[in-house]
Amino acid sequence: MSEGFDLERVSRFEWVLPQTGDMRVPGRLFADEETVEQLRADVAAKTEWNSLRQLRNVASLPGIVSAALALPDVHPGYGFPIGGVGAFDLDEGVAVVGGVGFDINCGVRLLATPLEAKDIASRLPQLVDDLFATVPAGLGSEGELRLSLEEIDRVLEQGAPYVVGKGYGLEEDLTFIEEGGRIPGADPTAVSRLAKQREFRQVGTLGSGNHYLEVQTVEKVLDPEAARAYGLFAGQVVLAIHSGSRALGHQIGQDYLKEMEAASRRYAIPIREKELVCAPIRSEEGRRYLAAVAGGSNCAFANRQVIAHLVRASLDRVLGLKAAEVRTVYDIGHNNAKVERHVVDGVSRELLVHRKGSTRAFGPGRDESPAAYRAVGHPTLVGGTMGTASYVMRGTVAGMEKAFGSGIHGAGRALSRKKAAAKYWGEDVKKAMEDEGILLRAHNLRGVAEEAPGAYKDVERVVEAATEVGINRPVARLRPLAVVKG
Repeated sequence: MSEGFDLERVSRFEWVLPQTGDMRVPGRLFADEETVEQLRADVAAKTEWNSLRQLRNVASLPGIVSAALALPDVHPGYGFPIGGVGAFDLDEGVAVVGGVGFDINCGVRLLATPLEAKDIASRLPQLVDDLFATVPAGLGSEGELRLSLEEIDRVLEQGAPYVVGKGYGLEEDLTFIEEGGRIPGADPTAVSRLAKQREFRQVGTLGSGNHYLEVQTVEKVLDPEAARAYGLFAGQVVLAIHSGSRALGHQIGQDYLKEMEAASRRYAIPIREKELVCAPIRSEEGRRYLAAVAGGSNCAFANRQVIAHLVRASLDRVLGLKAAEVRTVYDIGHNNAKVERHVVDGVSRELLVHRKGSTRAFGPGRDESPAAYRAVGHPTLVGGTMGTASYVMRGTVAGMEKAFGSGIHGAGRALSRKKAAAKYWGEDVKKAMEDEGILLRAHNLRGVAEEAPGAYKDVERVVEAATEVGINRPVARLRPLAVVKG
């Protein structure tokens, strides 16, 4: 391999990128050998967009603590690798645009029903058609909730509690949303008018790309104690909502690329990749960016809350399920930067933890988890592919020690969207899924090709690596029954 990219093997699924050159800490990678060989091949081919180079760049940022991390679903992102984690000292560290990305607080909500798959088999086509008609999806999609600028400011400040107050969902949902559906510290003045204008009718919309709404069944329970705590059982029908902050979050990212580039130069911080522009956490620029990210995160929580309300309405029409019978298991994001307390070298300290394509995965005993889940740790929701499987996992004590309480968020891409669209045909993907008994409704067949199951890593390998290295533990395997795509 090229100098500075020689990985040292620690165990079957754990590797270290030694601290060399400008690196302030080493890199630490949790992955199987197949993933590592692909990363090495990218370096050997001098691929400009490669995860090891990005991991090294993150490890070179001011104030980073312990190690720059890459999780088993790692693949190249903008600045940070996707599946990347970086924790920063509050006094010496930086807030990094690429550490959050452009879909701020993109995440997953899991809803649980009391029904089993056999109970809905005959009505599944009607249900997926109703969901497709009810939940707005696709590029630029708009929902029924039209907000004024003043109301958007309230969403930015208050998140999911604001839309619950307007009748979208149940008060008890908030207990089972990360941070109660509202990250403190949001400042609407830190968000541009253009970003707000792009959100006028996007709260309650699924979007496009890798976002989805799936009807799933719990195919197998793997951790009975945690499954009981989460209210999950074999054969159960659940629904997963994967969406984020939509155009508002994207615009926040675009706006702060410019502001943070200027800040990087002002504070003499080397710009190793354009999305790694940053500012000291306690600087005016750093505080403004984090206040905008908090607002974008709150908007994403509100978005998934409204979508969940629409899903409940569809379940009522088709299956006769009342809202209270459709329970929020958990809602958690995977593109965020938040201040958290962690133990580093035996010392408890507050750090700014960036998770890019990684989810918070706190183990047992943390106060941040809902009381009902505290003994086992809160759920993490791992999207696989629309043709294979997804997982409910949980955090571990080892994950708190090794990965700042972080977890995998999905299978991770193996092909870029452009390469996937060239390799797969949307109609063929749809037919292959239907041959497997999975119904698909999509607004865009090119998008289906881009999200073909073959464009992703094998989720089983990714879950195995996270499990064997000890940072996450699988609770249940979920199989898709029907999929709605933008």
